[in-house]
Amino acid sequence: MYKDSTASLFDSFAALLEYPSSDFGEETQRCLELMRSINPEAAELCEKFANAIEGYSPQRMQELFTTTFDMQPVCYPYVGFHLYGESYKRGAFMAQLNEAYHAAGYSAEQELPDNLAVILRFIGFDSENRYSEFSQALLSDGVLPALEKMLKVFGEGSENPYFAILSALNLFALNTLEKELSHD
Repeated sequence: MYKDSTASLFDSFAALLEYPSSDFGEETQRCLELMRSINPEAAELCEKFANAIEGYSPQRMQELFTTTFDMQPVCYPYVGFHLYGESYKRGAFMAQLNEAYHAAGYSAEQELPDNLAVILRFIGFDSENRYSEFSQALLSDGVLPALEKMLKVFGEGSENPYFAILSALNLFALNTLEKELSHD
């Protein structure tokens, strides 16, 4: 399974949007370094995120994550929720995701299939998978519209560090989609 720098960046963003582990700082630096070679504007946002969390203990990062995405969250990390709310369409979307995951040999494990980090890992699962019609549609019609709604929840110029990393992801995803669609 081949992973290029774009696939690695999808994995890196996924790691930053999951419940923080002790290697969170290392993953932040990895994302920043990879992004510098691909998209300088998104790299600036990654750097803003890195600077904002510099010196945070794992516990403080976990608290920030929880207040941002979990308990009475600022922002729900579920693509299907942003696209469909709590309607039956979200359930159908999650079923479609599970089918695609199964067909690719991928698993959402203990998380809901429409969790943003799960979807990012699926898109970055391998480079061949990323070019599939399903992954391209998932990125253009799922992830990007959901990110737009997520960023609005924070409000322009939010001081929450996750605003910066979601903004970087949005730029990266847009750039990736434009590059990959132009090479078809």
